[in-house]
Amino acid sequence: MKRTSLHNLHVLADAKMVPFAGYDMPVHYPDGIIKEHLHTRARAGLFDVSHMGQIRVEGPNAASLLETLMPVDLVALPEGRQRYGLLLNEAGGILDDLMIVHVGTDEFTLVVNAACKEDDFRRVRARLADRLNIEMLDDRSLLALQGPQAAEVMNRLGCDLADMKFMDARGIEIAGIPCFATRSGYTGEDGFEISMPSDRAEELAARFLRDEAVRWVGLGARDSLRLEAGLCLYGHELTPETTPVEANLVWAISRSRRSGGSRAGGFPGDTVVLPQIPGNVRRRLVGLSPRSRAPVREGVVIEDGLGTEVGRVTSGGYSPCLGQPVCMGFLDVNFCGENTELRAVVRNKRLPIVVHPLPFSPHRYFR
Repeated sequence: MKRTSLHNLHVLADAKMVPFAGYDMPVHYPDGIIKEHLHTRARAGLFDVSHMGQIRVEGPNAASLLETLMPVDLVALPEGRQRYGLLLNEAGGILDDLMIVHVGTDEFTLVVNAACKEDDFRRVRARLADRLNIEMLDDRSLLALQGPQAAEVMNRLGCDLADMKFMDARGIEIAGIPCFATRSGYTGEDGFEISMPSDRAEELAARFLRDEAVRWVGLGARDSLRLEAGLCLYGHELTPETTPVEANLVWAISRSRRSGGSRAGGFPGDTVVLPQIPGNVRRRLVGLSPRSRAPVREGVVIEDGLGTEVGRVTSGGYSPCLGQPVCMGFLDVNFCGENTELRAVVRNKRLPIVVHPLPFSPHRYFR
């Protein structure tokens, strides 16, 4: 397995390490997932996300060329801002979700999922390498500092980012280390994702951890935090068989790229996805709230009152903030109404479950 540049710090912190996307990654530390989760909601959690891919794309007309790969408006994206994007196949299925940062004139950075980064890199190169410079930034690491005290921690390290709003991006210096930061994250909380040279990553992480508000947080709490926040996970809610409309990601399709927009279509799967936008789908992603204490996990079948299968769970787990199980899954659109009563089939038992609005825990982004 590969190791991130912060591997030694995780071992020294007595993390439980597990294989994830080809990397040896920390799933939790001695305090455990629930305490890490609650600490992030209350103070500031530090996540090693260096396994994710960082891809630089630069050259003339980079914005319009990247638009041929995904249904987002990059031409109008100002420098110093980022946008959520989707790579689609010709059937409109989701190959990966990613963040696109407009770094400077004709220069963008794509931050992609670890399990998909090699395929994404090949896909972008195959489409654009004859016109743009495309480079995997293997010499950079990535940290995420998440939680309501994240900005205070940054301020104590000499970074006054009060004018930096959600999805802003800029080059900054933290404790003398040159970094590039975005005000974003994958927890539903305020926070920052920070790219730095890999040979300075241990030094920067150690500086963060000296602050009493900061603790390491592993993959286990990262998953429970994003589930509470109703955020999709590639390989679960997002798959090559799932379209953005089915996954409730219509907001990620820029209006200029929709039917009637100034640059409508022109991306893979446009003839499938655009006609779906008014809601022409047979299934849709919803939140689900079990009415028992039993966990309802990925793959569990959801039935109506007559015993007919109407959907399946894609992610499920325990919500530390609500003190109960929560799930997400796809249902037949006829059963997606809030508070619709259904049944989850768990070990041959039919357990009550109801449709719940997303997110389970409100977002607290700094806007």
